[in-house]
Amino acid sequence: MSSAQLSNGNMAYPVKDKTESHPAFNICLLIGSDVIAKEIQLKRLKQEFLSPQLQDFNLDKLYAKEIDLKDIQERFLAVPLKSQRRIIIIKGADYLSAEAQEFFLSYSKKPHKQLILILDYERYDYKDGFIKAITRYSKVIRFKETVNPDTFALSRQIELRKTDSALRILSQLLKNGEVPERILGGLRYAWEKSGREGDPARKKLKFLLNCDIEIKTGRLPPAFALEKLVVSLCGFA
Repeated sequence: MSSAQLSNGNMAYPVKDKTESHPAFNICLLIGSDVIAKEIQLKRLKQEFLSPQLQDFNLDKLYAKEIDLKDIQERFLAVPLKSQRRIIIIKGADYLSAEAQEFFLSYSKKPHKQLILILDYERYDYKDGFIKAITRYSKVIRFKETVNPDTFALSRQIELRKTDSALRILSQLLKNGEVPERILGGLRYAWEKSGREGDPARKKLKFLLNCDIEIKTGRLPPAFALEKLVVSLCGFA
């Protein structure tokens, strides 16, 4: 089997007759966070391989967080209804269990001709051994990926006095599950790493300590206390 074939999300998916001569096209990885572009690509796939009248019978959309290996195996046993192809889409493939990954990797080495498997990933994790392995047997279509912000990015926007941008990054950090203590610790570490000293550094530290007290004493809700801190720092930086 040849190495993975890469393409841009804006390119058309290979036509049906090419799938016969290229088994790797039977497995497709959609990687990225551009939901609209992904849906356009999925629509192309459905139109290419499934008739509108029988689409509901030959298309399965599963969510990795909600299924186990048994659910996946049951869907793989189904046969196409009055069609040459079936499509199985696994949304949120980033959350596949280890046993599901093992199953897919084994399957990828000898895929069924009548089945098109689509794994939908939010991002490409270069440390993920499963993704590295299965791309050898798959067509990979990359889309725009959202870069998760960190406290260094937040610190940078504060230094530039970009309040709106800093607040957006703070909001994203909290949505990603970052705890207030780690955000405060990350800001302090970023400032210490910058090597700046003197009154400005001491005043920043005072703002940070006050925020920490407001959170720990329950004087302010954590999110509000952090927003107040960011606005204060942007006005002072």
